[in-house]
Amino acid sequence: MGLQEAISRALAFYDEVLSLPHRAEIKRELRDEDDIFYLLCFSEMLGLPNPVSYYTLELYPEMIEQFHDWHLRMGMEKSPLDGIRCC
Repeated sequence: MGLQEAISRALAFYDEVLSLPHRAEIKRELRDEDDIFYLLCFSEMLGLPNPVSYYTLELYPEMIEQFHDWHLRMGMEKSPLDGIRCC
């Protein structure tokens, strides 16, 4: 094991030790960002005007797979959108 590899392993361990107590908080923040992003993307289907609908239209096929988890986290038992059947 070379010196450079030992230093990189020590830095990785140090980073892990520092981020461990904040892992749940970071995960929650990322989930909240995803929720806001989904709300923005699907807002037009929910009846809210979407100022960036042209830019978010091509993202729908990628987001359909995660839509089910999102609407369950938002407290909706069934999909609120007629065009998306996931339940």
